[in-house]
Amino acid sequence: MKILVTGVAGFIGSNLADHLIKKNFSVIGVDNLSYGSLDQVPEAVDFHQADIRDSNIVDLFDDIEYVFHLAAKNSIIDCENDPIETYSINLDGTTNIFNASLKKNVKKVIYAESSAVYEGSKNLPSKESDVSPKSIYAKSKMATNRIANEFFEAHKLTTTGLRYFNVYGPRQDYRRTIPPVFSAFIINLLKGKQPTIFGDGSKKRDFIYVDDVNNFHLMCMEDNRTDNEVFNIGSGENYSIKYIYEEIKKILQSDINPIFGDNFDFEAQENLANIDKAKNIGWIPAIDLNTGLKKSIDYIKEHVI
Repeated sequence: MKILVTGVAGFIGSNLADHLIKKNFSVIGVDNLSYGSLDQVPEAVDFHQADIRDSNIVDLFDDIEYVFHLAAKNSIIDCENDPIETYSINLDGTTNIFNASLKKNVKKVIYAESSAVYEGSKNLPSKESDVSPKSIYAKSKMATNRIANEFFEAHKLTTTGLRYFNVYGPRQDYRRTIPPVFSAFIINLLKGKQPTIFGDGSKKRDFIYVDDVNNFHLMCMEDNRTDNEVFNIGSGENYSIKYIYEEIKKILQSDINPIFGDNFDFEAQENLANIDKAKNIGWIPAIDLNTGLKKSIDYIKEHVI
């Protein structure tokens, strides 16, 4: 079975490609390498450097049964600074991927939304119906949901939208303008440097290990109860950024204290996934925070530092 993954050189995309290859699927990978890195793409992937907005990308969809559309402009800071490019990539690019999938009779497109769509909601844990986007990035991701609905209503294209919460694990995108906290904290402490916490560290996030995410990816291919639905993919628990820092510091036996930078006002103070919908079809996160942290540290020690 042939599966196409956009954003295959990124964090979630490269891990997903690995996961699929281990399950004996044939993987076609697409990435323009604006965020991802070629050295993260598994060797067994049939890789193509291409922009998801390019109409010629349809030629890569021959005999593809499932598409995982993960490519996006997803750095919140970069999106705020350049809303025009954000909407171009996240809306026009998604439309192009859906259109190519439709032309080539793809069975299903599993596409990335984001927990950022709950930024303005006061309801915790957030259900899939509690959307209230505030940032440019979140609004662009909410628009991809509308595009998916329109493709189903007009053309019967089957999709599944995944609202990832704070995914962490090997290959996390430490090269981003503002790196994710796990990789930023671990890399800096291993180098003997002070990491930066933006704000006072009280913001709380729902962290989910990438292997648990990939287990749900496979369910989206195999279980038709996921057809034309949207799911929260989180752990159902949340922790403050300061708590995460102290846990990493403890594991690394470091005595380095962080620097506190300016707060990002457009970010939610807290997020927490209601994962009942995913649980009801049999998915349960298996990797606890401490285990996930140790796995992340081991990877960074071996492959980054």
